[in-house]
Amino acid sequence: MNCCRNTLIQKIFALVTGIACLTLTTHAGAAETVTEAITSGKSSGSLRYFYEGVRNPGQTIKADASTARLRFGYETATYKNFAVMVEAETVHAFGAQNYNSTVNGKTNYSVIVDPEGTEMNQAFISYNELNSQTVIKWGRQRINLDNSRFIGTRSWRQNEQTYDSFMLVNNYLPDTIITAGLLTNLNRPNTDAAIAPFGGQAGNFKMNSSPILNVKYKGLTAGEVVAYGYMLDFDLPASAAFANRSQFDSTKTLGLRFKGSTPMDSNNLLYTAEYATQSSYKDNPATYTNKYIFAEGGIDFKIAEFKLSHEVLGGDGTNAFSTPLASLHNVNGWVDKFVTIPASGLKDTFFTAATNIADVNFMAVYRDYRADTGGAKYGTEWNFQVMKTFDKNYMLAAKYASFKTSTTVQNTTPWNFDTNKFWVWGEMQF
Repeated sequence: MNCCRNTLIQKIFALVTGIACLTLTTHAGAAETVTEAITSGKSSGSLRYFYEGVRNPGQTIKADASTARLRFGYETATYKNFAVMVEAETVHAFGAQNYNSTVNGKTNYSVIVDPEGTEMNQAFISYNELNSQTVIKWGRQRINLDNSRFIGTRSWRQNEQTYDSFMLVNNYLPDTIITAGLLTNLNRPNTDAAIAPFGGQAGNFKMNSSPILNVKYKGLTAGEVVAYGYMLDFDLPASAAFANRSQFDSTKTLGLRFKGSTPMDSNNLLYTAEYATQSSYKDNPATYTNKYIFAEGGIDFKIAEFKLSHEVLGGDGTNAFSTPLASLHNVNGWVDKFVTIPASGLKDTFFTAATNIADVNFMAVYRDYRADTGGAKYGTEWNFQVMKTFDKNYMLAAKYASFKTSTTVQNTTPWNFDTNKFWVWGEMQF
């Protein structure tokens, strides 16, 4: 039965991709010659300073990382609807480097995944219809789908997560965006130089051609509906040994997401609902099916926004719902205690308050973490952030997060101790 379902999914993927490709038409490019396309392109760049401090009382030595990232990219103009984009970045640390970057070998410190290094962040060829109904990209690229809960770039880290992939985005059908692709490699923030206990493969995870499909319909007054299927077939050697290996076993995830808002007097009522199932796939040594549930309601008062959210990542005590391609830091708390979901699953209930005063954004979040199976309380967490943007090209921000473990799960890893983190960062776009 699983074999039949997998074949059906692959046929649907091929059909949708084929329909989208049929909408392609040939137009004259924006540039008349290849030379003109190269010389009349557009450049992009940014400089980002980032400080992160980690305190685990009674555990590892406190960690402090002070790093700067310079990123520069160039995209040619289109020639016969084709263009080329390259983007490189380099990260350098300042001071004593008292942190475990997963590359520097300082394993007695807490992990802060901002290793030094220079890498190609993006490098792809694109085809873009002049009416923008279809865009195709082949090569190393950013992919962010929906809220990045399942597929994202982890842009919070200095070295961004990107994908070696073939991607197609089509807007041919009314109010519909079809995103389809094949992933072949995951370039993680650890960089290819990551060492034990993370393993040599920790920064570059090979995948067999893994189809992803995301269809978004925006024609409803009440909100937008998204249907998605992500079939991740990791191709890691059996001998590879690194932390949290099981989260990179192959999985198949199918889901539906609905998000919208509706006027309520002079304010807006906010709501989101999502459900997905995940099962073992391809050469995954386990056999299981787990659920994902997300429900959120809130009110936008114009001067402030309040939301109450509940997320469930199922776990049966042996295997848990995994999201190895997620942006991670924007979900399940900023302390990152639950980058890997416990085998008993995770229930994350959280309240968010945000406002803007004199063009300064303030946010506060309170979270309560419990097991999906058994109901054990893992702990609670407070998150606070302040951010200021200047002229759209300059930004300064600071935030603080504090995780308090529950006495019921002390002496179990990895949430058996309190953790506090503090960040200060600034970025300039040019």
